[in-house]
Amino acid sequence: MEKLIIHGGNRLKGRVKISGAKNAVLPIIAATLLGQDSPSLLDEVPALEDVHTITEVLKKLGVKAEFDQSKHQLKVDSTVIGNCEAPYDLVRKMRASFLIMGPLLARCGQARA
Repeated sequence: MEKLIIHGGNRLKGRVKISGAKNAVLPIIAATLLGQDSPSLLDEVPALEDVHTITEVLKKLGVKAEFDQSKHQLKVDSTVIGNCEAPYDLVRKMRASFLIMGPLLARCGQARA
């Protein structure tokens, strides 16, 4: 059996970079649909398939969305929403797609997927 022996007395120092989590970022991305006054910039967005899919959903809604994978940043300009119907071929790809329905309903008065 292995064991871990810790000798104390030394203060820990350093930095740890925390990356974004999928379960947190998808609701935040959906919430950017509520930003009708100015664009949103999200940092530490993980490069996941669901992030790419929800970004494509936003674009199909007429929202300007650009994911910079090298910087882990997502820029979303939802000052104008051109369409309140999320395309089924994209929303069926992820379970979290229902997250956009509330903000769409708030902004458009209706929502459809």
